[in-house]
Amino acid sequence: MTVTLKDVAKRAGVSRSAVSRTFTEGASVSEKTRRKVEQAAAELGYSPSVLASSLTTGRTKLIGLVSNNFHNPVFLEVFDRFTKGLQERGLRPLLVNLSDETDPAASVRLLRQYSVDAVIVASSTLPPSFSRAFREARVPVVHSFGRPTGQAEVHVVGIDNVEAGRLAARTLVARGYRRLAFLGGPEAATSTQDRLTGFREELARHPGAAATASFATAYSFEAGRAEMRRLLSEGPPAEAYFCGDDVLSIGALSALRDAGLDVPGDVGLLGLNDMEMAGWEIINLSTIRQPIPEIVAASIELAVAVAETPDGPPEARILTCEVVERGTLRPLPSP
Repeated sequence: MTVTLKDVAKRAGVSRSAVSRTFTEGASVSEKTRRKVEQAAAELGYSPSVLASSLTTGRTKLIGLVSNNFHNPVFLEVFDRFTKGLQERGLRPLLVNLSDETDPAASVRLLRQYSVDAVIVASSTLPPSFSRAFREARVPVVHSFGRPTGQAEVHVVGIDNVEAGRLAARTLVARGYRRLAFLGGPEAATSTQDRLTGFREELARHPGAAATASFATAYSFEAGRAEMRRLLSEGPPAEAYFCGDDVLSIGALSALRDAGLDVPGDVGLLGLNDMEMAGWEIINLSTIRQPIPEIVAASIELAVAVAETPDGPPEARILTCEVVERGTLRPLPSP
């Protein structure tokens, strides 16, 4: 039979309210009573109900975790870090898979039904308006991997994707590449738009360097491979490609090798993310590292803070990227 709060109170020789206060964060209870209740609970194998305590505290310790790209292996790392980080704080994620859904109404309704303490929208493709819908519904929200705006309307943690595009262009030009190409994810994705904008802005500062642009249908291996195969069917490849994501790069690498082209001998490839498999010997992808562990940790920190102080001013935490040198680009020329 299930051990109840009443059973613990009887074993400890205290009132039921004393047991309830012992297991309610911030409630007042004497140290002597606390020891008696904790000993009785341990002897009986009692664990307090989170749902029951939420009626007293108004906090469910549930954090909504919303995303829309489960085809990209990098999100295995993202969700591993989110779930571990939340659980270490005594919180529990409530996962929402958007698939192709872009209307926030259903997600807002679902997460309000579960009375989550806060929501983390983990997506680099959803527009700022998606997260803003939670704030307008008075659900505390953090947009992880989000797009910063001039005046923050919700908490945002991520990178400056425009600057990442600039960094990619500088990296390729420094290696002597001039006939370049951008192979991005879905054209409507904010991350794709911003990375392409930065890439073009930086190339405009380098006479003789130029780039074409094309877009995969998704941030996935299959989409990257299909887009590169299409490009190769239309003519000679560019000297080097900046693929707006590692998984697109790996798909493009597969298509290039199938076509008998050597990377980096014939074509250079640069990705973005530095996902685990990018470093596998068979792939050895040169890439731009997005600081995923730091983004996740900052997002959890903000989610906890915004759950406690929902009316605080929104802030944007923008972290820096760096180039990871591997084997899909020719080396920098000697000084």
